[in-house]
Amino acid sequence: MPVVTFSYEDFLRLLGHRIEKEDFINKIPYIGCEIERVEGDEISIEVFPNRPDLCSVEGIVRASRAFFDIEHGVKKYEVEESSITTFVEPSVKEVRPYIATALIKNVNLDERAITALMDLQEKLHYGLGRNRKKAAIGVHDFDVVKAPFTYKAVLPKSIKFIPLGCMEEMDLEEVLRKHPKGIEYGHLLRSKDKFPIILDSNQNVLSFPPIINGSLTEVTVQTKNIFVEVTGTDIETVKTTLCIVATALAERGGKICLTIVKDGEKTYKYPDLSTTEKSISVKYASSILGVELNAREIKKCLARMGYDIIDVKENVVKVGIPPWRADILHEIDLVEDIAIGFGFDRFVPSQPRSMTHGKAFNGAKLVENIRLIMIGLGFNEVLTFSLSNKKDEIDKMGFEKGEAVIIENPISEEYTCLRQSLLPSIMKVLSRNKHHPLPQKVFEIGYVVNNEARNELHLAAVKMDAKANFSECKSIVESILKGIGLEAEIEVGSNPAFIEGRTANLLYRGNLLGTFGEIHPRTIQAFGLEYPIIGLEMNLEVLRENLHRSL
Repeated sequence: MPVVTFSYEDFLRLLGHRIEKEDFINKIPYIGCEIERVEGDEISIEVFPNRPDLCSVEGIVRASRAFFDIEHGVKKYEVEESSITTFVEPSVKEVRPYIATALIKNVNLDERAITALMDLQEKLHYGLGRNRKKAAIGVHDFDVVKAPFTYKAVLPKSIKFIPLGCMEEMDLEEVLRKHPKGIEYGHLLRSKDKFPIILDSNQNVLSFPPIINGSLTEVTVQTKNIFVEVTGTDIETVKTTLCIVATALAERGGKICLTIVKDGEKTYKYPDLSTTEKSISVKYASSILGVELNAREIKKCLARMGYDIIDVKENVVKVGIPPWRADILHEIDLVEDIAIGFGFDRFVPSQPRSMTHGKAFNGAKLVENIRLIMIGLGFNEVLTFSLSNKKDEIDKMGFEKGEAVIIENPISEEYTCLRQSLLPSIMKVLSRNKHHPLPQKVFEIGYVVNNEARNELHLAAVKMDAKANFSECKSIVESILKGIGLEAEIEVGSNPAFIEGRTANLLYRGNLLGTFGEIHPRTIQAFGLEYPIIGLEMNLEVLRENLHRSL
């Protein structure tokens, strides 16, 4: 979870009201934070991921005004019109289609405020922006560029600029290869023929989203007017992110100016600080919380959480939701805020009204039953990673071709896809333990991901021994089936990982349950092993609809 560190003195200055530090530390966790550290004037707060609006001291100040009964309702920011326009060209639609902008004038910045702004950017990039894929933020010194601006896509080598933090000029392709941010986030653009860029009317580069800003517009303590742009692949995320950044700067004394985005024939004004309406049933809220509340009490609770109260009736309260509250999706989210506004310390604990007894799901019973059978047959259980690679999953298993769910940005060549089978994983276990004496018998019960990207629960087991053969493998399979009370058909099978003629398929009610037999020498050698191996793999999902028959 993101951690926000700030000076309590700075917090009080922005708040414009005195709150005793001890009182703040005791009560602030109720709004969705945890105190991580208090050291002198410095406080570190861990923010729950569902509250990106609290990822800065400015956001915490705004929430505190309402929660500590200083200023109820949605915070109102002074907004003025401007003619600052950004033109969106069609070329960017297939690359990174959405942009929203804002101008904040007369911001009071010092080193502490700049650090807080950069920190807010990174936290929003990671959480709300999903590592810059859904939204990426650029903040610029407005006074060094000239509007209008243009957002378009260009060929990677067609434009050069000096990226932030560098001294040399680079084209866009070089930025992805050389700049630290290009190396980190380049995977978001490498599949594209053109890259997005934001230019001013003099063709100066403001930003190469979602990678890096130009050094020309770097924000410093001398900056007074800040131009904010947010680009992304989801317009609602883009708009919410812009609201959070713009209002954070407004808390620093800045004045928000509406800017224009012209996208073809459509014209938009940003930031959109209007509230959205949602109603909450008094009866529903009371039933969820277990406390009888009336409409007036719910109104008070929600006002304390920073909502505008639009209408109050006997059974329904209609509220205005702030544009920076990205977490309010359903009526139950309002119930949670009612509970916070009411005060968790006011809820009276009660004993359960009825005695209940839990029991395991049938699927869990099946897994436990099979686990005990395998241990009884002398096998040792292993747990392996769900991540794998195509070399192990396909090449070493003898398949000429195959498909797997590929990881877009793998951390290493060892983990580039999700496993489709358990056998490669436990073959690797054997290869790493070949210095141990024979026989070696291991099994695993775990999830794989099929070609339709659906999880499937599998059982796999292998035995490595000089005398291992098909008959022994068949005996093991029959012991498993007998142990779970299952009757299945056995027929001749074919699988490149197994020896032809020494492979069998298991069928259950016409569905393929699994495959077993002698592992092919080619597969054995591919995993660096030397002795005969027998193996089996079953798809336990096939049994789920008939678990009552198999237990």
